[in-house]
This record gives sequence, structure tokens and C-alpha cells, in this order.
Amino acid sequence: MNEINYTEVSEFVFLGLSTSKHIQHFFLAFSVVFYVTIVLGNTLVVFTLAFDPHLHSPMYFLLGNLSFIDLCLSTLTVPKMISDLSSGHNTISFQGCVFQIFVLHVLGASEMVLLVAMAWDRYVAICKPLHYLTIMSPRMCLLLLSGAWIIGFLHSVAQLGFVVHLRFCGPNKIDSFYCDLPRFIKLACIDNYRMEFMVAANSGIISIGTFFLLIISYIVILFNVRKHSSGDLSKALSTLSAHISVVVLFFGPCIFVYMWPFPTVPVDKFLAILDFMITPILNPAIYTLRNKDMKVAMRKLSYQFLNFRKMS
Repeated sequence: MNEINYTEVSEFVFLGLSTSKHIQHFFLAFSVVFYVTIVLGNTLVVFTLAFDPHLHSPMYFLLGNLSFIDLCLSTLTVPKMISDLSSGHNTISFQGCVFQIFVLHVLGASEMVLLVAMAWDRYVAICKPLHYLTIMSPRMCLLLLSGAWIIGFLHSVAQLGFVVHLRFCGPNKIDSFYCDLPRFIKLACIDNYRMEFMVAANSGIISIGTFFLLIISYIVILFNVRKHSSGDLSKALSTLSAHISVVVLFFGPCIFVYMWPFPTVPVDKFLAILDFMITPILNPAIYTLRNKDMKVAMRKLSYQFLNFRKMS
């Protein structure tokens, strides 16, 4: 009888950010403005770092990849949300939902590991300046980047491995604007407590593990700076405060969504907006607008582009 009554869910319906038309119009305008800013800001960072030979250093190499991942994270969810808000067609296919979950976890875990690599880069630059170029060689940079993507891929495969055989025969409404595992699992036609625990444990290990690695690395850096030169402490604090701001903004929502035992939908939606629309704007702002070399390189690239337009 169970087999006869079983109906496979072929699509999911997003309930979105709000049912109010006025609030939906506000979110539509807000999302368009922020997404355009994200695309322009992060694309400018990537192109500036790629075309200016003075910025071909380990720190900027990692920064360029951070901007690329941020751009991909936003593009994975925000255009779909803008389309849903403008058309009112808030559905996604089952395969589309699984694909979104898979890519989301690849990118999210890769960014976590990349932030650890950036902290390692800052540790070597501040605490071992004479050996910086030897330690952070091009080969080491490629290894760090490859490691970030491989860990992200393995993490995502492990997450989907828990849920790939789940059956969906009941409600198909997701109270959000994108697909992610906690709400996806809740719609399955099984007792999902064990599944939720395994998914939370997997995400919790990588989120909390990398978060504490970052915090420990920043403490070690500050301790070493204070030990060798108290005059450089304020400069190091200024640099690391920017890094810590990004880390808290990125990791806070991830840890809350996966580890908090009492989920609250409005808070989860707000944290998702933070991750997909606010943090990807803050990353280029924090890492580039405060950086003299980046500002000079961007100005130079703008002049070259304007001159090219005039010539053509």
C-alpha cells in the first residue's frame, strides 16, 4: 500500500522572504541593487588582480579567488530570487534543488578553507617576513587553492550522500528563497532526526573547525607581533580586524543555521541575506578599499579602459 500511495515530488515551491506585495517589491529593488554591486565589485577585483603584474603575489592571488567564490555564491541564489520576486513563479525542480545544495556546499566549504589559507598567508607575512616568498611559493599557493576546492567537493559529496536516496511524497514547500539541506531533509517521508544530526555534524565539523583555526591563527599572529615589536601591534590589529569582521560575518550564519537546535525561520532568512548579499559586498570593500596598492591598480585599470574606449 505504501508503494501504491507513494507520489514522487518533482518540484519544490519557495515561500520566499515575505507574502506582502509591498515588502516583496522592496526586496526586489534591494536584491537587484546589491547583486549588481556584488557583480561589479568582485569582477573589478578579479580583473584588477589578473591584469596588474604588480599584484601577482600570494596574498592577492588568494584574495582574487575569494572574490570569485563570493561572486559564484551570490549568483547561485540571488538571480533566482530576483526572478521569483518579479514573476511570482517561485518553483524549482527537484534536480535544480539538489544541484543548488551541492554547489552551495562546494563553494561554502571551499571559502572556509580559503579563509584559513589567507590567515596562514598573513601569519607567514607578519611572523616570518624574510622567508615569505620561499614559503608562499606559487606551488604552495596552487596547493592551498586546490586543497580548498577538493575539501569543498568532498564535503558536499558527503552531505548529499546522506540524502540522495530520500523519498519525497508529502509537502513540497520550502520556507526560504533557496534550497539547503536542513529544510530539504524536513520534507522527506521518513523520520529525519538521524539524518538531520549527521548533516549538522558534517557541516558543524568543517564550520567550527575552520572557525577556531582562524581565531587561533589571529591570536598567534597578535602574540608574535606584540612579542617582537609593540609598535607594529596597532597596524596588525587594524589589518586583522578587517579579516575577523569577514570571518564572523561569514561563519556566524553558517554555524547558527546548522548547529542551533531551535530553528527560527525569520532569523534564518536574515542570516541567508547576510551570507549571499552583504558579505560578498563587504569582502571587496574590506580587502580592497583599505588597500593602497589595490586602489592605485584599479585607477590605472580604469584609465586604460577609458583610453581604449576613446581609441575604438
